[in-house]
Amino acid sequence: MVGTPRCGVRRFGGTVLRRTPQRGVPTNWKTCGAGLAFARVNPLEERIGYKFRNSLLLAEALTHPSLRHETHRGHFDNQRLEFLGDAVLQLVVTEHLYGYFSAEAEGKLTKLRARLVSREALAIHAAEIELGKYLMMGRGEEASGGRLRNSTLADAFEALVGAIYLDSDLAAARRFILEQAAAELAQLVEEPIDINPKGQLQELLQAISPRSPVYEVMSQTGPEHQKTFVVRAVWEGVELGQGTGRSKKQAETAAAIEAMTEKRWEKNSAMVGRNSVEP
Repeated sequence: MVGTPRCGVRRFGGTVLRRTPQRGVPTNWKTCGAGLAFARVNPLEERIGYKFRNSLLLAEALTHPSLRHETHRGHFDNQRLEFLGDAVLQLVVTEHLYGYFSAEAEGKLTKLRARLVSREALAIHAAEIELGKYLMMGRGEEASGGRLRNSTLADAFEALVGAIYLDSDLAAARRFILEQAAAELAQLVEEPIDINPKGQLQELLQAISPRSPVYEVMSQTGPEHQKTFVVRAVWEGVELGQGTGRSKKQAETAAAIEAMTEKRWEKNSAMVGRNSVEP
């Protein structure tokens, strides 16, 4: 296993790396001039099951652009690695789906891939490994909730994929991606490919009344990086179903599935039909 470089020993871009405190950097990081950082990242590396050979790549993947903008220094950020990681993700997921769902047409495979590489899906993966707490970012970004923001987490996850790819190879990146997406891949096998519970529920209900169902958050519990949402689907004053999920979208989908299973609107269809024509 390759250890992390010591500050004050190496140079990067002509700048001597040294120990200096820096705002916006998590307490588990050693900061080294020019905004660079080398971390005692064993907890993160253990969590993702990968040990970096080049710690600079990991530091780059975890550096939010706000740090450079706030400090006005010329050090790196994770945007280039995000660009690379996005391409690696697309390739790995596409290759996996192509081989696993060998009988499916291009259109259906595209829908499957979209579910797996959506910003929300990537943000969930990032939250599961607590990636946000390792990010280096500006004070303003952190104060506004940057460590928990879905877009920031999704970008950092892509950057981490890009860093693993450059540090090792495509096989290592593929192993990491498929391990993180294992639950979602298993769900794809169990659920119909074209399933869209919320859309299907809305179509069913609008055949009875022009009003659409409303999804209300009943509760949200747990730490910020690992919240659990409980949502209910309500239509014409009737609760059709409840659902639980790691995000509002997941909980809404679960509520729609329960609603279609219970079909409580059928018990109230006569009343709904009368109400729908009232002024």
